[in-house]
Amino acid sequence: RENFIHLCNPHLEKMKEDILYHFALGTGTHDFPALFGDVKFVCVGGSPSRMKAFIAYIAEELGLGSPGCDYPNICAGTDRYAMYKVGPILSVSHGMGIPSISIMLHELIKLLYHAKCSDITIIRIGTSGGIGLEPGSVVITRQSVDATFKPQLEQVILGKTVIRSTNLDEQLAKELMQCSKEIGQFNTVIGNTMCTLDFYEGQGRLDGAICLYDEEEKLQYLKNAYDSGVRNIEMESSVFAAMCNLSGVKAAVVCVTLLNRLEGDQISSPHDILVEYQQRPQKLVGYFIKKSLGKV
Repeated sequence: RENFIHLCNPHLEKMKEDILYHFALGTGTHDFPALFGDVKFVCVGGSPSRMKAFIAYIAEELGLGSPGCDYPNICAGTDRYAMYKVGPILSVSHGMGIPSISIMLHELIKLLYHAKCSDITIIRIGTSGGIGLEPGSVVITRQSVDATFKPQLEQVILGKTVIRSTNLDEQLAKELMQCSKEIGQFNTVIGNTMCTLDFYEGQGRLDGAICLYDEEEKLQYLKNAYDSGVRNIEMESSVFAAMCNLSGVKAAVVCVTLLNRLEGDQISSPHDILVEYQQRPQKLVGYFIKKSLGKV
């Protein structure tokens, strides 16, 4: 049976029109089923330029576009997010941090619902700081954990603390891992991902404008994280997992590590090396999509 998007909001049924403000789209001005009804795979990432590069990459891989072809930004009416589409693939930027990706996901999930999409797979591709891994390693997230290593998202809603699960689809993670083995180009592991509210103090860095702990305390914290199963750190995975769970969407997080945080805090690799690292999640996810569509 086809798996449609589940909306946990009965109030939407009473609305004559749904305006997706941060996408500059609306059900009264756009035909969502015609525009997006064929979407099966959604890839999201922080940077608009990276998500445009991904759509060009996957179009070429699937033979859906000519070399040098330009792909218009569907959300050109706003500067908050960028969205690109080719065939059954949607590529969307989400900005940096839990608040930014949360806003994007509310509107993305509603978009997929209004478009009557079914059997959707959403994958976040991005960068992260590794723990105990060589730079350039790719981490497929088993669970997103908070800064105390608990697999949960804690939100305050109407003044009350709400706890939501941050588990991700186990079978999808295994399928992605198998794809990496078939590609055989870079180290890939399945592990927990720590999602923090901040890039500096929240991740135990020593190089921010404020730091009131020492290096020994930092290293002990990161080692404790490693011992709990954490293999990388980023700032979006918890709310991504929680919202996809509540909406009945199969989801995964695939991030490359730009450095080993046990060895330092600053990203110092040459630009060309970092560019190649950042292409690894899109190569893995691109291969997964091709395989899913029977084109491998």
